[in-house]
Amino acid sequence: MAASRHFVKYTFLKVDPAWRRRAAEDRARDKREFLAACENFGADHLLQAFSLVGTRGDAELMVVAEAENLDRIHEFHVVAAQSGLMQWSSIPYSFLGLRKASEYSDEERHVPRRFTGRYLFVYPFVKTRGWYALPAQERWRIMQDHIRVGREYPQVDNHTTYCFGLDDQEFVVAFDTDDVAAFLDLVQRLRTTEASAYTLRDTPSFTCIAASLERALNALDGEALVLAEHP
Repeated sequence: MAASRHFVKYTFLKVDPAWRRRAAEDRARDKREFLAACENFGADHLLQAFSLVGTRGDAELMVVAEAENLDRIHEFHVVAAQSGLMQWSSIPYSFLGLRKASEYSDEERHVPRRFTGRYLFVYPFVKTRGWYALPAQERWRIMQDHIRVGREYPQVDNHTTYCFGLDDQEFVVAFDTDDVAAFLDLVQRLRTTEASAYTLRDTPSFTCIAASLERALNALDGEALVLAEHP
């Protein structure tokens, strides 16, 4: 495996409603323990947090961790699981992928890249087996139109990780942007491309709001995100 490839782990958390009935000092301690685990990992690796409070009913917090090997991903989750917050949380969704250069584009997508938009849209993606039965040159041709449409929306940045054999999906697709309407228009346009006919599954879809981990944690028990904040 190329040394520059990195693993990317998307972890979604849902807090038990009973946690919010705990005393404020207990909730604060639970959050501090989880924050400490994340800061320990983030000292040497890329880690970002997003709030899903108000955008999903089955997930409230997402943490994206990126590392050079699976051992570091494993160690991070072992430590995080010992925090008080995780004693009150479930993980309804979890996606593991690997950054890898695309065979259809010469853009560098296999090195660590921070999400810079105010909003992040994430979903697992699976193509039909018929797609892989097409000749490589035909697949390349079809994808060029798909890529062309994407480039008509420069305010929306794509981050795709590859998951073949690592997880249930084949890809995790993530778009970050400050313009939610532009993302919606882009997805609607992509439905009309020839490549879209080879989509088997591209749900569930997650709408995430970028935040510092501390603010994303505080949103779990009642503190609204500051709209002007940009991590």
